[in-house]
Order: sequence, then C-alpha cells, then structure tokens
Amino acid sequence: MTSMDARGAESAGPTVTGIVLAAGGGTRLGLGPKALLPYRGRPLVEAIAGRLLDGGCREVVVVLGAGAADVEAAARLDHCRVLTNVEWQSGMGSSFLLGNQAAAPQDHLLVALVDQPGLTSETVERLLDRHRPGRITAAAYRRRDGPGEGGDAELQRGHPLLIDVTLREAVCATVKGDAGARGFLRAHPELVDEVDCSDQSTGEDVDTPDQLGLLR
Repeated sequence: MTSMDARGAESAGPTVTGIVLAAGGGTRLGLGPKALLPYRGRPLVEAIAGRLLDGGCREVVVVLGAGAADVEAAARLDHCRVLTNVEWQSGMGSSFLLGNQAAAPQDHLLVALVDQPGLTSETVERLLDRHRPGRITAAAYRRRDGPGEGGDAELQRGHPLLIDVTLREAVCATVKGDAGARGFLRAHPELVDEVDCSDQSTGEDVDTPDQLGLLR
C-alpha cells in the first residue's frame, strides 16, 4: 500500500505528522511568545510550520499556548491544525502530549521547536529519508565553539526528532514537565539514530538576547 506525502509523491508505509511546539511564553528572552518573533517579515512560527510541510510531513500540528490568540491573529497557519494548550505553563511536555493526541494514530511524529530558525526543509527531508522502522531519528549538529572545531567536532543531538509510530506510546509514558521526550532518549540510547545536519544550521535555539542574530 502507498500513500501521498506533503510533496505529492508516493511513499510506502506510515506517513508523518509534524508537531511544532510553540506554546512557551519566552520568559528568558523577554520579548513575548517566541512564535511571534519576526523572521524575514513574518512570525517565526509560520516559517517553522512551512518547513515541516515542505520537508515531507503529511500534516503539521501547531501547539500554541502563551498569547495564542495574538499568534493566531498574526500568523498565517491555515495550512496547519492549530491547537491551544491551556496548561502551557506546566512545561513543554503537555504540549508534546497534546500534539501526539491530535496526530493520526498511524503516523510517525516529527517534533520541532518554534525557536529554531535555522531549521530547513532539507533537514526535515533528510530525517525522513534516513529513518529506520522502530527507531527515533534525531538531527545532530557539530559544536563550533569548542575543542575539535570543524569536521572532528563533537555531534550534539538536537531537534527535530522523528519518533517512530511504534514508539509513540512508550515515549508519551515518560513525558513530564518541560523534559519532552528527553527521559525516553536517555533511557534508550540504543534506539536513537543521530543524523548530522551541521551543513544546514547550527541547531541553536533562540533562548537569550545574544541569540537574536539567528533570526537574520
């Protein structure tokens, strides 16, 4: 049996639902919800959702929280399913669980953070292409600010994460607070495949004012 992905191509096996975690209030940054950070003339959440669709996700679920009404008014997200996490202050985990609940039960999950402007559709496509059944596929990036810079720099696991459909229930059982899938990843490193995406971006999040340059 074949199915159609977001690019209109036939693909065998499960399809992928992208989840954009965009509920945080951006407290450390101090500029309001990160979903509304200006990025190339539009709210950042638009770019992230679009790159998940362009990279091959069948559907994208955007989970909002802080300032949800303002985000929906400012951002064009009519090509996505938009949910509001009323418990967003409890941490990222509740948004992850809400997105998982909304995703089609037969789909893998591709989980992305709204504050990672360097995410490209090529990164998403690479993760989908490299994914192996029954495993988690994670984007990884080489550190550029320490010993071993260049080709020998250490890979650091980051986002997005592609969670196999067969692991969704097990991952969700470990999710709590602001940790997301971190607990499962630490407990089962043998199930995680890291894919080097350093040629696409640094994988950095916009967490502090000194990282605002990532939005250029």
